[in-house]
This record gives sequence, structure tokens and C-alpha cells, in this order.
Amino acid sequence: MDALRKSASFARCTDVRPDVAEFEAYEPGLSMEEIRLRYGLERVIKLASNENSLGVPPSAREALLAALSRAHRYPQAGNPRLVSALAERYRVGPERIFVGNGSDELIDLLFRIRAVPGTHNAVAFSPCFGLYVTQAKMAGVELRRAPLGSDFDFDFEAMLKLTDENTTLAFVTSPDNPSGRLAAPERLEDLARALPPACLLVVDEAYMEFADEGQSLLPALDRLPNVAILRTFSKIYGLAGLRIGYGILPERLADYLWRVRLPFSLNILAEEAALAALSDDAFRRESLRFTREGRKLISRELQGMGCSVIPSQSNFIMFSPPAEKMTARQLHARLLERGMIIRGLGAYHLPDWLRVTVGREEENRFFLELCREFLRA
Repeated sequence: MDALRKSASFARCTDVRPDVAEFEAYEPGLSMEEIRLRYGLERVIKLASNENSLGVPPSAREALLAALSRAHRYPQAGNPRLVSALAERYRVGPERIFVGNGSDELIDLLFRIRAVPGTHNAVAFSPCFGLYVTQAKMAGVELRRAPLGSDFDFDFEAMLKLTDENTTLAFVTSPDNPSGRLAAPERLEDLARALPPACLLVVDEAYMEFADEGQSLLPALDRLPNVAILRTFSKIYGLAGLRIGYGILPERLADYLWRVRLPFSLNILAEEAALAALSDDAFRRESLRFTREGRKLISRELQGMGCSVIPSQSNFIMFSPPAEKMTARQLHARLLERGMIIRGLGAYHLPDWLRVTVGREEENRFFLELCREFLRA
């Protein structure tokens, strides 16, 4: 009896906040191995996660192997070598650079240091990167979401209408995910000037290296004190599995991020790989070349099959199959049966749309061959 009473007295020690109790675990799609086993396939191609299909840069691979012997050591606090390299690349002071465990860490910390739970709010678009939603909720911050336009273009007027004196963060992803749409830097600059005085505009440029030249907001930072830009090594640099993100921010804000960041959140192997990849211009040029060529091919061919295709400035294409031929859900399932993994967009509340990552030429052509076969039936 005493044991039962004691157990009952501690029953609440595993309780969580009511809003956290509403969270559901992230459910990833089937892995390549699961698809292989389920359908008895030898060949499985994954074009679902916007990874770089060229793989890891050879220079980064060498750097990783060389750094393994130091993996028992902590990295240098503050990752000064990577900070310095990024500052030199973007011609900004190192005090404006913050690096972390993927852009996810930056997004999480920005909510925590900028917004007072229950008082402040943030704004974004709908659909948007899912982490804006989850981390706002974890931080106890209301996230207000403006709908994108009918062609998934950015309706900044709608976003501004959601702001007030308590809005401390505004998120824009450019190029956007999942549409691939780009927000013109001139329009972003106008948005930054129109936001409430206490609001920081966070422009997530994870895919910017794939876009046409001159589309980044970076050149305007010196005249925009309320803007932070996020970038990543996960996409064009081919290091998604190492989780390396960085931000170019107002100096005071970067300083506070360094103060609250978990110690050594960017590990020694990731830092060495990032330094090598950053200086590997040949790999970056080849990644850009095959992405732009593949993007053009896939977009043209899908349109020729009657699909609706959103013009993309990223390394992926969002499209909708012709409804009279096949639904997006049906096409997604048929592709899986043949070992082709792309992304269904139900989680974005876009059940009629799919997203395919640009792969290597042979991967792109296999994807298109399957689409022709299924949509011709």
C-alpha cells in the first residue's frame, strides 16, 4: 500500500505542459531500405528531401577523415575558424556571424531570445517550413500565418496586416519551400521597412545558392538593421547529415545568440567539413550546373505531360498531376512501388501537389519515364 501511495505521489513528475502534450511525433517517410524490402526492389532512388544528389564534396570527405583522430577533443569554443571564413566570404564583420547545429538551432534560439511567451507574436506564411510552427509553440509564442497567393506568390500586404506592436519576428523563406518561389530582394527590403519597429525580419535563404544571381538580400544588410539572413551547408554544399547552419545578423543579436547557445553545438567534424566545402568552388559550380539543367528538364517535361508546375529557383520542383489522369496521392504511391521516392505535400495541407528534388541526370530521366508511363495510362 505504501508503495502504491508513493508511486501515485510521483505520478505528476512526468507531466508536460498542456501545449506540449498536443505535439505529435514527426513521422518521416519510408526509408530507402524500407521501400526496397516492401516492394522487393533492387533499385531505389530518393528525390524527396532536397539533398544534393552529387553527395559529399570530395574535399569535405578528406577533411572528415583527417579530423577523425581529433574526435575525442571538444571543438574550439565559438568555432572561430568557420566564423572567420564565412565573414570573409560574405564581406561582413565576424561579429555578425553565428554558426550552429543546422539552421534549426538558429530558428529555435531566435524564438527564445526575441519573444516573451504569452506576450509577443511572430508571423510567417502558410504553408511554411514546419519548424517555424513547432518552435513557436515550444517557445509559447503565437505564430500568425498569412496565406500565400493563388500561385504561391508572397502576399506581403497580408503578412503586414497580421503584425502589431507585439510582433517580434517575421519569417520569409526565399526561395520558398515547398514551392521554390523567390521573393524579389526589392520587395523584401520594402517589407523590412514596413514592419513594426520591434520586429526582426528573418529571411531563410537555405536554397539561395541555386537561384539566379542577384536575388539575395545580403547586399542590402548594411542599410537594413532589422534583418537576419539564415543559410545552411545542407543543400548546395552536400552536408545535410552533419547539421551546419549559420546566420548573418545584427551584431548585438549575434552576440546574444552566442551567449545562450549550447556549448559545442557544432561538432569538430562538422566544422572541418564545412571549412573544406566552403572553399570547394569546383564542387559548388558543378552542383549549380546540374541542378539548373535538371530543374529546366524536369519542369519542361512535366508541363508537357499536362502537370501544373510552379516555377522554381531552388533544387526542387513542386507540381500537380492532371486530375483527369491521376491524383497526387495515386502518383506518389505508384512511384514508390517502382522505387522512386518523392515528397507528398499533405503535411503542408497541399494534398494535390508533389515535390521532387533535382537529381543526377539518370535519376531525373528515370523519374520522368515513370511519370510518362503512369500519366499516359
